[in-house]
Amino acid sequence: MNVTRSRRRQSGRPTVNDVARLADCSPMTVSRVINGGTSVRDETRLAVEAAIKQLGYAPNRAARSLAGASQLRIALLYSNPSAAYLSELLIGCMDAASRLDAHLVVERCDADRDQAKMITRLAETMIDGFLLPPPLCDDTALLSHLRRAGTHAMLIGPGQAQAEHGGVVIDDYQAAFDMTHHIIALGHRRIGFIIGNPQQSATALRLAGFRAAMHEAGVPVDEALLGQGQFTYRSGLDAAMQMLALPHRPTAIFASNDDMAAGCIAAAHRNDMEVPRDLTVCGFDDTALASTIWPELTTIRQPIRQMAEAALDLLVQDIRAGRAGDAHTPRHTQFDYELIRRQSDAAPR
Repeated sequence: MNVTRSRRRQSGRPTVNDVARLADCSPMTVSRVINGGTSVRDETRLAVEAAIKQLGYAPNRAARSLAGASQLRIALLYSNPSAAYLSELLIGCMDAASRLDAHLVVERCDADRDQAKMITRLAETMIDGFLLPPPLCDDTALLSHLRRAGTHAMLIGPGQAQAEHGGVVIDDYQAAFDMTHHIIALGHRRIGFIIGNPQQSATALRLAGFRAAMHEAGVPVDEALLGQGQFTYRSGLDAAMQMLALPHRPTAIFASNDDMAAGCIAAAHRNDMEVPRDLTVCGFDDTALASTIWPELTTIRQPIRQMAEAALDLLVQDIRAGRAGDAHTPRHTQFDYELIRRQSDAAPR
């Protein structure tokens, strides 16, 4: 693929980026003009049309044939270490794309990649909008690239709303507060908490909810029982092993997602402890992992699949409204969460 792209550039075939540079606009604006969008100023449209004529630019026929004349092309960018989370997310996006007759393009977008170049490349394939799940929904550099490109984007699960982009969220703070309150109500006082990826805004909200519930109950937070994780199984295992090596072990651990909670259960087994007899373990998300490990996990159910469906639905509405010339105001939708109690929690011995 890279060889083909290189040969085309060497042969002088113009790209969307060339048109955008000559017309002094973003590649996404060029895409809107080509697709007949109405949310483009007349002078900009004329400049784009003149640049297309001057360069002799022709849209990528393969991409246009694949997408169809009216079918929207949506890019789902991902960089999440949790396979369980990504599975739920992808199923939701695929279901919505099928229902809405949208073509879904899935692309990995790690922080060490040239994000600006990626956005430009995707624009050349006539991408109409972007879906950004965690942690990309909190990536300020990526959001800036999308803003400069003038494209539509919908954020899935950001800890806080963004003025320029719509989003679907839950109340991470209150959800963590409720789970902590539940653990305290079981009788636990020495409670560990495993923090998620510090680059995600939801991480800080979940930690704040934990601290607030402990404070309200008059239970001191032992800083030695705050473990740093990365939302991965391994980071949860390592953090729990450190806590369980302390002279005065915790009787319960609340992990910021199910992957890390699964790591906690493994750490308990390595220390010849039974869950929940010797250690209560609770998670967050209620991915498929929560009900496939043993014991099944008490956790916060975040409706990931439904949130993904809603995000793509809202994004498609925004794009079509823009094409019709309607004013665009980013919309934000909050979903309900639920505390799901299974077999991994109990009163302390």
